[in-house]
Amino acid sequence: MQLVVARIGRAHGIKGEVTVEVRTDEPELRLGPGAVLATDPASRGPLKIESGRVHSGRLLLRFEGVRDRNAAEELRNILLIAEVDPDELPEGEDEYYDHQLMDLDVVTADGTEVGRITEISHLPSQDLFIVERPDGSEVMIPFVEEIVTEIDLEEQRAVINPPPGLIDDRAVVASARESEAKAPDEGGDAGRGDA
Repeated sequence: MQLVVARIGRAHGIKGEVTVEVRTDEPELRLGPGAVLATDPASRGPLKIESGRVHSGRLLLRFEGVRDRNAAEELRNILLIAEVDPDELPEGEDEYYDHQLMDLDVVTADGTEVGRITEISHLPSQDLFIVERPDGSEVMIPFVEEIVTEIDLEEQRAVINPPPGLIDDRAVVASARESEAKAPDEGGDAGRGDA
């Protein structure tokens, strides 16, 4: 099975290094020196990692045969793909590969059906489940512990505890300006005081 593990960013320096947007929780395993990765588009690969280092919080890679900035810049936006055994599991207890989460049914804690995971979007701050609802619309659910309370691979479901407004129209709008504007009309005292 093939998994996207990174996207190549811009060239760094003049010796062929590139920045990469890491899309794996195991970069040391998937993006280490000597790793040979397929690419999307396939015509640009495979690429063999010659070296890697972290600079200012970003992973920089150099590939065999890429020796200057121009060659590195030509690799921009290419996806790097690793071949992974489908039975292999991530090392962390609460970690999952995308293929394990795809097509899971999403339900609330009380069993209400929300939809089915059709895509996982990897953002710098967090991952998002793209969930197709029964009516064909989509909802984005942050894959964070406070919202996604359980992943049950045997039952093929993800249980969520959504805040108001995430999957429905019950959002609570809190505005200090609205509270202040309403307080005098309601016969209350706008300031805090003792009775």
